[in-house]
Amino acid sequence: MVRFRTGRNDLSINYLEPVSNRRIILDNISGQNCNAVTRTFAYARVSTVEQDPENQIREIAAAGFAVEPHRIITETVSGSQAIAQRKGFARLLDKMERGDVLVVTKLDRLGRDAIDVSTTVAKLEVLGIRVHCLALGGVDLTSSAGKLTMGVINAVAQFERDLLIERTQSGLARAKAQGKTLGRPSTLSADQQALVREKIANGATVSSIAREMGTSRQTIMRARDSEPI
Repeated sequence: MVRFRTGRNDLSINYLEPVSNRRIILDNISGQNCNAVTRTFAYARVSTVEQDPENQIREIAAAGFAVEPHRIITETVSGSQAIAQRKGFARLLDKMERGDVLVVTKLDRLGRDAIDVSTTVAKLEVLGIRVHCLALGGVDLTSSAGKLTMGVINAVAQFERDLLIERTQSGLARAKAQGKTLGRPSTLSADQQALVREKIANGATVSSIAREMGTSRQTIMRARDSEPI
């Protein structure tokens, strides 16, 4: 008797049986994975308890994806939280296996930003899990077309980040050239700042001045480093 493990089942072959019977069993073993039914999961996330994840579930069903109730994971968590910190998504990963399908309505369900989403999709691809996003026409993000789409999205996101940094730096440089004070306004008056500089010049420490004036060390250091008016 020889025992084979195939997926979730064990099959046994008794070599005392006729050859024809053994051939049928071996054919079943070789074709079992090919005939396995693909399991489909859905992940729905909302940011507040006032929002209803059922809207996303209905949208997934309307797109033609049949998902059994026990394969639907919903959770209420801020979109700014990384996917690795979401307990519901962690439970989902524990349930899924190679060959399964995951469906979401939008990309932001898979991460807090483009980088997080790309990392999530790459991880799922390594696990042998296909990912479909309805907002992108239901395309499989692990396919060639899906990867091309993700590449474009990542490029646009990087362009927007670079543009924001460029505008911020340009604005800071312009404000500095116009003599504007950058950063948070000081909590100390001009006279108090002058007193701080005088005390430091006389040998007082930042900590002692902060205790005396009832403020933080950071405030005293900003006053110390500020230009006299």
